[in-house]
Amino acid sequence: KMMNSAKENIGPINLGNPTELKILDLAKKIIKLTDSKSKIINRDLPLDDPIRRKPDISEAKKILNWNPKVDIDDGLKETIEYFKLQLK
Repeated sequence: KMMNSAKENIGPINLGNPTELKILDLAKKIIKLTDSKSKIINRDLPLDDPIRRKPDISEAKKILNWNPKVDIDDGLKETIEYFKLQLK
């Protein structure tokens, strides 16, 4: 869609899920879904690290008529299954 859109729409467009999720919560989800025995190690954040990450997908909605279709849990499950197959 982007390639066929008007030339004045040139520039970055964020694609992602606008639902905010803590990295710790994401790590816990992945550990649970993979039955991993991994331990989470907390470290100090770099000074320039953003505290909040939430993509602004308004341009994707406006220009591309795009919205996320896969929620985080389903997306993680699909991604994990994909990599399990790749690693066999």
